[in-house]
Amino acid sequence: MEPARDTLIKIVADVLNRLPAAEVPIAAWQFAAGPAVADKTRALGFEEGVLTVEVPDATWRTQLRDMAPQFLATLNRYTRVERIEFVLPPEAHDPEKKMMGTRHQR
Repeated sequence: MEPARDTLIKIVADVLNRLPAAEVPIAAWQFAAGPAVADKTRALGFEEGVLTVEVPDATWRTQLRDMAPQFLATLNRYTRVERIEFVLPPEAHDPEKKMMGTRHQR
């Protein structure tokens, strides 16, 4: 299985190397996070070594913070990320917007 993994890493690295350097950490998040986590999160930006990732709620933020060293190890195969900051979506900070969003979903 190791050769397949090495081949996949080379393919991902080749794709990422074609991007502007500032975009590499954002694009690499999808691979580092894996499909289940990537489906629920969104890389928002990268600045001064910090990758900012939006998470659905505080529970996700806590769980992903615990997993940050694993994500960083994968990301740093392709680019240099010093830290990942997990943030909540804007509506999570505004109870009125959160309620309005809930009403519209019914």
